[in-house]
Amino acid sequence: MDVKVTTTLFRLLGDEARLRLLRLLSQERLNVSELTAVLGIAQSGVSRHLGLLRDAGLVSEEREGGFTFLRATPDEHDACLGPVWSLLQARFDAAGADAVVREDQARLRQVLRQRRDNAATHGGATGSGRRQFVPGRSWAAWSRGLGLLLPRHTVVDLGCGEGFLTLEIARWAAHVIAVDRSGPVLERARELATRRRIANVEWRLGEIEQPPVENGAADIALLSQALHHAEDPRQALRAATRVVREHGRVLVLDLMAHAEEWTKERLGDRWLGFDADALREMMTDAGLVEVQVAPTDDAGAGSFGVLTAIGTRPATRARGK
Repeated sequence: MDVKVTTTLFRLLGDEARLRLLRLLSQERLNVSELTAVLGIAQSGVSRHLGLLRDAGLVSEEREGGFTFLRATPDEHDACLGPVWSLLQARFDAAGADAVVREDQARLRQVLRQRRDNAATHGGATGSGRRQFVPGRSWAAWSRGLGLLLPRHTVVDLGCGEGFLTLEIARWAAHVIAVDRSGPVLERARELATRRRIANVEWRLGEIEQPPVENGAADIALLSQALHHAEDPRQALRAATRVVREHGRVLVLDLMAHAEEWTKERLGDRWLGFDADALREMMTDAGLVEVQVAPTDDAGAGSFGVLTAIGTRPATRARGK
């Protein structure tokens, strides 16, 4: 036994991030971007961990269609690493109820679903069984193209976060009012807008249940992945209805009802999503009409399906009529 090599190996396996990487790569072949999305670790950190695991013979690379994929390399016949892999696999199998593992699994399902969707959108597989690469096709380009077909509306983005969606809206909107409860988060959003030279966004600090926005100020109010963070979703929907003018629209994108309790502690979620009937009832109770609610994707493909809902603020009836 080479004591130095053994010590290095077990020191390598004493890191949580590297164990999470190995567990994922023992299930699926993934690229660095996909691993970054699942683990929530910076790409530089993922690459560093992968380099160490690769040097130890625990991970290998495969190139396909211009992409580099990683996979674990368990070999039960390897005199040195075979017993290590047996131990690791037993621990991986026993960790199914761990909150971190469940979170990784949920994100992995999302990543794999997105990969399938991209493959279908980009022409599926070629005759060799490999994914076809089609330059220029992207959901970002598609959404920006659709945005150019819309009127130059004023939009209120309630719960804007760091502003990624806000700045996409700003590409086609006349004016955007972005509201978030966190001052530091808004500051990062402002900095991003400055870097992208986007000047038609007004950033305001406030709660989505009581946004600092005038009545009837906007054509559209957006709540994107904000309701499940709201202390009072009903009040947030009433506020969204208040800030749009007559015939204005309220657009909601949020999680379908799920059972992932760990999201409350790790992500700060207050609600485990919403079912379609409950969301429709809340929007109607907020005073919206012509409410439509539909899933945007297949919830069966992962834990976090998404609902899209839209409603219209009706015209106020004139007195005496």
